[in-house]
Amino acid sequence: MAHATASLGPTAQGGRLSRPPRHRLVPTNVAALAAGVSEATIRKWVSRGKITRYGTPGRSEFDIEELTEIALRRRH
Repeated sequence: MAHATASLGPTAQGGRLSRPPRHRLVPTNVAALAAGVSEATIRKWVSRGKITRYGTPGRSEFDIEELTEIALRRRH
Protein backbone atom coordinates (compact mmCIF):
# COMPACT_ATOMS: atom_id res chain seq x y z
CA MET A 1 0.00 0.00 0.00
CA ALA A 2 1.39 3.42 -0.94
CA HIS A 3 1.44 6.19 1.64
CA ALA A 4 1.19 9.86 0.74
CA THR A 5 3.52 12.16 2.63
CA ALA A 6 3.23 15.90 3.05
CA SER A 7 6.32 18.01 2.62
CA LEU A 8 6.73 21.54 3.92
CA GLY A 9 9.59 22.41 1.60
CA PRO A 10 10.94 21.34 -1.77
CA THR A 11 12.05 17.73 -1.96
CA ALA A 12 14.62 16.02 -4.10
CA GLN A 13 13.08 13.71 -6.68
CA GLY A 14 15.52 12.27 -9.14
CA GLY A 15 18.04 15.01 -8.36
CA ARG A 16 15.54 17.83 -8.96
CA LEU A 17 13.46 19.85 -6.55
CA SER A 18 9.73 19.28 -6.78
CA ARG A 19 7.54 22.31 -7.17
CA PRO A 20 5.15 23.05 -4.29
CA PRO A 21 1.41 23.00 -5.01
CA ARG A 22 0.21 26.13 -6.81
CA HIS A 23 -1.86 27.32 -3.84
CA ARG A 24 1.33 27.63 -1.74
CA LEU A 25 3.20 29.91 -4.17
CA VAL A 26 3.13 33.65 -3.56
CA PRO A 27 4.73 36.65 -5.34
CA THR A 28 7.70 38.56 -3.93
CA ASN A 29 5.67 41.27 -2.17
CA VAL A 30 3.57 38.69 -0.28
CA ALA A 31 6.70 36.66 0.49
CA ALA A 32 8.27 39.75 2.07
CA LEU A 33 5.18 40.41 4.19
CA ALA A 34 5.02 36.77 5.31
CA ALA A 35 8.68 36.75 6.35
CA GLY A 36 8.57 40.24 7.89
CA VAL A 37 11.34 41.58 5.64
CA SER A 38 11.70 43.81 2.58
CA GLU A 39 11.41 42.61 -1.01
CA ALA A 40 15.14 43.37 -1.37
CA THR A 41 15.85 40.93 1.47
CA ILE A 42 13.80 38.23 -0.26
CA ARG A 43 15.91 38.72 -3.41
CA LYS A 44 19.11 38.63 -1.32
CA TRP A 45 18.02 35.38 0.35
CA VAL A 46 17.44 33.85 -3.10
CA SER A 47 20.92 34.85 -4.28
CA ARG A 48 22.43 33.36 -1.09
CA GLY A 49 20.46 30.14 -1.39
CA LYS A 50 18.48 30.69 1.80
CA ILE A 51 15.11 30.29 0.05
CA THR A 52 13.97 28.66 -3.17
CA ARG A 53 12.64 30.77 -6.03
CA TYR A 54 9.96 29.33 -8.28
CA GLY A 55 8.16 30.96 -11.18
CA THR A 56 9.17 32.14 -14.61
CA PRO A 57 11.55 34.84 -15.81
CA GLY A 58 10.09 38.12 -14.65
CA ARG A 59 7.73 36.46 -12.14
CA SER A 60 9.27 35.16 -8.95
CA GLU A 61 7.17 33.01 -6.66
CA PHE A 62 7.96 31.55 -3.26
CA ASP A 63 6.59 28.73 -1.11
CA ILE A 64 4.57 30.27 1.73
CA GLU A 65 5.35 27.25 3.94
CA GLU A 66 9.10 27.79 3.53
CA LEU A 67 8.67 31.48 4.35
CA THR A 68 6.55 30.72 7.41
CA GLU A 69 9.28 28.40 8.75
CA ILE A 70 11.90 31.11 8.26
CA ALA A 71 9.72 33.76 9.93
CA LEU A 72 9.14 31.49 12.94
CA ARG A 73 12.88 30.79 13.28
CA ARG A 74 13.66 34.51 13.11
CA ARG A 75 11.32 35.23 16.04
CA HIS A 76 13.07 32.80 18.41
